[in-house]
Formats: sequence, structure tokens, C-alpha cells
Amino acid sequence: MKTDFRTRLKQAPILCDGAMGTLLDLYEYEELPHEIQNLKNPDIVARIHREYIEAGAEIIETNTFSGNRLRLTQFHLEERIDEINRRGVEIAREAAGDRAYVAGAVGPTGKLLEPIGKLKLSEARETFREQIEILVRAGVDLLILETFVSLQELDEAISAAKEVTDLPIVAQKAFPEDGSILSGSFPIEVVEHLVSRGVDVVGANCTVGPQRMFSIIRNMYKDGVILSAQPAAGIPTLLNGRPVYHTSPEYLAAYAKELVQAGVTLVGACCGSTPSHIRAIRQVLNDMQGKGGMETPSVSVRVAARPAVPSEPAPTVPTYADERSRFARNIGTKFLVSVELDIPRGIDMTSVIEGARYLHGYGVDAINVTDGARARLRMSSIAISYLLQHQVGIEAMTHLATRDRNMIGLQAELLGAHALGLRNILCITGDPTNIGDYPHATSVFDIDSTGLIRAVKSMNEGRDLIGNPIEQRTSFLIACAANPRADDMDNELRKLERKIAAGADIIYTQPIYEMRTLEQFLKRSEQWKKPVMLGILPLRGYKHAEFLHNEIPGMSIPEPIREHLRHAGDRAAQLGVQLAAEFLREAKPLVAGVYLMPPFRKYDIVPRILEQIR
Repeated sequence: MKTDFRTRLKQAPILCDGAMGTLLDLYEYEELPHEIQNLKNPDIVARIHREYIEAGAEIIETNTFSGNRLRLTQFHLEERIDEINRRGVEIAREAAGDRAYVAGAVGPTGKLLEPIGKLKLSEARETFREQIEILVRAGVDLLILETFVSLQELDEAISAAKEVTDLPIVAQKAFPEDGSILSGSFPIEVVEHLVSRGVDVVGANCTVGPQRMFSIIRNMYKDGVILSAQPAAGIPTLLNGRPVYHTSPEYLAAYAKELVQAGVTLVGACCGSTPSHIRAIRQVLNDMQGKGGMETPSVSVRVAARPAVPSEPAPTVPTYADERSRFARNIGTKFLVSVELDIPRGIDMTSVIEGARYLHGYGVDAINVTDGARARLRMSSIAISYLLQHQVGIEAMTHLATRDRNMIGLQAELLGAHALGLRNILCITGDPTNIGDYPHATSVFDIDSTGLIRAVKSMNEGRDLIGNPIEQRTSFLIACAANPRADDMDNELRKLERKIAAGADIIYTQPIYEMRTLEQFLKRSEQWKKPVMLGILPLRGYKHAEFLHNEIPGMSIPEPIREHLRHAGDRAAQLGVQLAAEFLREAKPLVAGVYLMPPFRKYDIVPRILEQIR
């Protein structure tokens, strides 16, 4: 008869098993998800469990890490969720008998949660609850919630588990391979948060190898907290598309000893590990116990003091106000003018530099630099923005689209932009690639403009998109776009509300042409108390107006204006400037500034309009 698991935790370190997927791949059962082998090849799953038990593991994890409905749906297996998870537990229990505890393995959903992604918190919790109910009914001894990158998602898994059962819960976060994070306060903040949720064991697994895991654990140590650690067997290389790990059993076992001495109670291994690694750890634990290196019966704290961590001076973190752009500081103090310039193909930006220099002489505050507008190939908006600020001395409002880069790339671009002195970011989703130069190119869209706003806001607060600390805060002004002439204004305002909630500081409108539209938009958006930059695109003539109205999504030119231009003849271009100036003169008291989009590189239009409103 096995000792009650919570009692066992207080007696001595307890050894968990190693990787399941790694062994299935080694035995050439590579079909994904690995959980399908519970049904197709239960004998090989049972063999792996027995090998870990024979190597000395006291806990084996069910082959159910990816067994939630959302992950199984990717393989059209969602209707077999009960069968896959139930068989996973049955196989493990048959292999374990009274020799090992069976832990129900629960991994993340594989989806991004709101507000970064589209998965609602309630949907994530229900997804976890469904799987956990199956695992508990099938007879697991405890639950291991593991490899959660998002602390918020781990929270939902914990809540679901507590709603279903009072079984012991091990909650493990996956930390990034980042020394500055691992040696800072973030790990202990995670521990304190998870302890407050009432779980039995708190720890880390996967992502990092033994040495980095030790850095995490020594910064997670807290009196009275039972810790777990399951490092990966180093960082893999790819061989014929398969990850190959290089950390030897002896090396991993040496660090397992360090982990236990640093306060870990539940120790094991993760990706890349095999029964050989677990056997080596078991030998180390046996040697420690035989030499009196472990205290019995109480081991929730197994060392007299936490290993010393070299104290480092706290980094100087600039406040948001210290490094704001001139544009940001001038909001509300003057009427701001930003102008969008046409970006040519290729590498010669002479026309852009000359246009910016010309406009700078007329007191324009910023140049808007688009990011592959209409999915056309153009130079990086960040590179052009840097050239403008460096060569002209005028600030840029840098557009950044989520179409072309994943979440890692977008945040890397933001860090690079800040290092180059760029401080104004207009967050956009971007046009799909199928309308542009490369219709077969991949549109990424990991996140939309709201997710990007949240990423920039997080960086301004000193963290990345999922909450990992960065060394210094950024100081971006965060701009968002809105269309006051959207076909569905209720939906447009709901999107704008999400952008404001995510952290947008200022609103840039799509081009509009009449006071009624502006007044209605301002009335409905006044609740958010955000400054508005009024978008104006001066019309060059009747055909120009017809093209924008009929062929460009989101553009709407009132019929009276189109008719006026149709009858203007040779005066159409002059009339377009006049109409823009008259509209802006009337609108000026209501907005923070104007966002002018002169067509066809007619930059001389800008001073002609500004002269009429000053």
C-alpha cells in the first residue's frame, strides 16, 4: 500500500520519471500527438512506464500531456478525448501497481488566451476541467500541471483542478532561457503567486537545462514551500527533423544533487531525458541519503540556508516620462501635425528624406512611416524612421504591422526600435498578403493590433508580452487606428475599446471628410478621454475620389464631395485642398492634431492647408 502522497512529500526527496515523447520517438512511434499511442500501441507506453519505475522513479506521469480537447482538435481527435485520457491512466496504473504514484499530466491548451489571443479564460478553464475530470475518474494519485509558459493559463488550470478534486496538485511553470530573468526576482514572484493559489508543490520544468534550472530554483526558494524541478536534457539540435539532446545522465544527475540541496523535494527530468538519466538521479539520491545528506522525515526545506546569490545593484530603470518623445510631450499643449510620406521601392530613400526635410521646415511634428502598406514590398519602417530622425531631426510615427512577424519578431523589433531612439509606434494589424506583391506569402497574424498594443504597453512597464521581465522599461507613445466611417460602427468601437484597454495612448483616424462623421465619432469615443489625430487625405480629383470610395476598404467619400469634384474640371485638385482646409479649420478645436496624407508625393499641399488654419 502506497503512503499518502502528501505524507510522502514530507519524508524525503521523491523522484519523478523523465520524458515520454522522447522515448516514443526513440522507439520510432513518432506519430503525433504522442497520446494516440495510448490507443494504438498501449504496450509501448506501458513499457516506457516500467522502464522508468525500474530506473527508480516513484512517480510516473500519464501519457496525457496534450490530451485536452483543444490540442486534440488539431489532429481531429477531440471526440476521443475520454478514451485517450482514460486509457493513459489505466496503462500507467497497471504499470505502477503499488510501486509508484500515478500523476495525471496536464499541459497547456496550445492557444493564446485573451487579451493576447482569442481563447477566453472561461473556455480555457472548461478545457482543463474536462480533461482533469477524466483523469480523476480514472484514478490518478495526483495532478502535475506542467510546462505552462503563461502564468495566467496555469491559474486557469489550477482553478479547474480545484473545482474537480482535492487531490495533490503540482504546478510547474516553464521559464525562458534567460539569465537576467532567472537571476532576478521573477521566479520568487511566481512562487508566491502559486503558493497563494493553494497548490501542494510549486516548481519549474522543461525549456531549460540543469544549470539554468538550478538558477531558477535557487531564486524560487522560500521557507515552507515544497519545490519541484524537472529540467530538460539541455538544448536540442535537429537531426533529420528530430530533436537530439546531448546532456549525459551523469551531468543531469550531478545537478539533481544540487537541486535537492537547494531545497527541491520533487525532482525529475523532462524533454530529452531517458530511463538512464532517471537511474543516474536515483543513484545520487540513494548516495545522499546513505551519507546523511538528506533530512528525514521533514524535507520541505532541506538546507540550512538558501545558497548565496551574488547581490547586484538594481538596474537603472527610466520612468515613462523621462524618455518620451517630443510628440508625446506636446500632446495637449499644441495642435500637432503628422504627415504620411510615400515610401518608394528599393533602397534609395532620397525622396522620403527630402520630403521630410521640406515638411520639417514648415513645423510638421512627425512623419508617419507605413509598414508594407497594402502588402507591398517596402523598406523596413523602423529603418526609414531611424534615417528620418538621424538625418532630418524630425520625429517619426513608426507603423508596425502584425502581419509579417510572429510574437518573438515583433517584440524584437520593438526593442530594436527603442535602442535606435524611436519612441512613437502606431500599432496596426496590416493588410493580408494575398492583396499585395506576394499573394502566396504567409500572413503571420500571431496577434492583432490589440495584441501588439498590449506588447508595447507591457514593455513600457518593464515586461514582455507574457509577463517575463525585461531589463529596462521602454517609453513608447502607443498609437492606434480607428475608422469613424466603418460599416459597423458598433463593432469598430468595441475594437477601439479593446485597444484603449490594452494601453493605446492616442487615436489616429482613417481619412474622413465631414464634420458630422467626426462629431459622431468623438461623441461615442469621448468616454475613453484619449486624444484624437484627425486623418485627412486631400483629394486630387473626381477619379481619385471614386477610386478611394469604391476600391479601398474602409474609405468613404460623401457623395456631395464626389459630385462637387466631378464638376470642378481643371480646378479639382485646388478644390480638394480647399475642402480639406475648410474641414480641418472647423474640426481643429475638437481634436489634438491632424494626420495628413498628401497623395502622389504632393507634399506642397501640406503647407497650403496649414496656412489656411493658422
